[in-house]
Amino acid sequence: MAVQQNRKTRSRRDMRRSHDALVAANPHECPNCGELKRPHHVCPSCGYYDNREVVSRAAEIDLDEDAA
Repeated sequence: MAVQQNRKTRSRRDMRRSHDALVAANPHECPNCGELKRPHHVCPSCGYYDNREVVSRAAEIDLDEDAA
């Protein structure tokens, strides 16, 4: 089993972890509906991507009426 011989300093440890930080999201405005969406992804609000409908969105379903 591998056992370290010398202790790593705080500086070397932190330099190794310098690329582990999380980056903030970079939302773009959907050209169709104006909602914020992730770049290069289908808009979750309207289902459009690159000015064409990719995912058809059904009308809002009221679950109370369907359950009765």
